[in-house]
Amino acid sequence: MSLDDATIAQAVGSAHAAHRDDPGGANASYIPYLASVDPSLFAVAVVTADGRVFSTGDDRFEFAIESISKVFTMALAMEQVGAAAFHAKIGADPTGLPFNSVMALDLNKDRPLSPLVNAGAIASTSLVTATGADDRWNRILSAQRDFAARELQLSDEVNDSEQTTNFHNRAMAWLLYGGDSIFCDPMEAVDVYTRQCSTLITTVDLATMGATLAAGGRNPITGTRVISSGNVPHILAEMTMEGMYTRSGDWAYTVGLPAKSGVGGGIVAVAPGELAIAAFSPPLDDAGNSVRAQAAVADVASELGLNLYAGSAGTP
Repeated sequence: MSLDDATIAQAVGSAHAAHRDDPGGANASYIPYLASVDPSLFAVAVVTADGRVFSTGDDRFEFAIESISKVFTMALAMEQVGAAAFHAKIGADPTGLPFNSVMALDLNKDRPLSPLVNAGAIASTSLVTATGADDRWNRILSAQRDFAARELQLSDEVNDSEQTTNFHNRAMAWLLYGGDSIFCDPMEAVDVYTRQCSTLITTVDLATMGATLAAGGRNPITGTRVISSGNVPHILAEMTMEGMYTRSGDWAYTVGLPAKSGVGGGIVAVAPGELAIAAFSPPLDDAGNSVRAQAAVADVASELGLNLYAGSAGTP
C-alpha cells in the first residue's frame, strides 16, 4: 500500500482537531515532574518508512520518554545477546496485571514475563552488555539517539524526580535477583533503567523511532541500520502483547497495530513497511495510557486503513 502525502496530512490534522479538547484522564501524579506538565499539550505525528514527516500541534515540545524507552533497550539487548536468548531470559507474555505489579513477578517465581512491564524492563536493562553503570547508560542513550536521528539528552529534573521515588522498582530488582533473573548489580540496573526513562523526546522524535521499526530496523531519516531486520518482528510481537499495558488486548482488537505507551503521555504505533504514528498528551487513563493520544493514533490508523488484521476483510 502506498499512501500519498495529502492523505497522511489529512489524517494527522483531522485526528488532532477531533481530539484536542477531549476531556478525561489525569497526569501521572506519583512522579512529581510528570504531575507538573501542562495537561493541555497535544501533538500528533507520522513518519513514513521512506522518511516523510507529518506533524501538528505541540509537536516540538520535549516530554519524558518514560516506559516507551523499554522498546529500545529491548532492541539493544536483543541485538547483543540474540533473540532466542533474550526470549528465554525475559519472556514475551502479558502479565494481565498493572505495569508495576509485584504480584505478577511473584506468581512467576521472580522471573519476568515481558520486557514491557517494569520488572522485565529492569531485567532487560541489566542484560545489556556493558562494563559498568555509565557504560550501560551510554549504550542505551546511544541506541535511543540512533532510533530518533537526533542527539537526545537526559533531563536531570526528570531523573532526579524519578530516582527519589523509585523504591517500588528497587524492590522488584531484588526479587529478580532472588530469581536469578537480573544480570548486573540490581541497584545499578534500577539506576540505569530510571535514567533511560528520563530522556526527553518530541512527538516527531517518537514517530521517527517507530518508523525505524516500520522500515525494518533502518532509520528512514539517516539511512543508518539501527537493528537487524530479523529482530524487528520479535520487537513488534512484544509491543502487541504488552505495549499498552492492561489495554493491550483491547488495542489489538480495535486498532490492530503494535504500540507502546509511556506515562509521560506518549504513544507510538507501528505499521510494518509503512509508517509509525505518534501522539502525545499528558492526561492518562487508569491503565497509564494517554487518553487523547490513544484516540488520535486510533483515528489515524483507521483513516489510513492500517489495521494489520483487516487484510482479509470482505473476502468470502
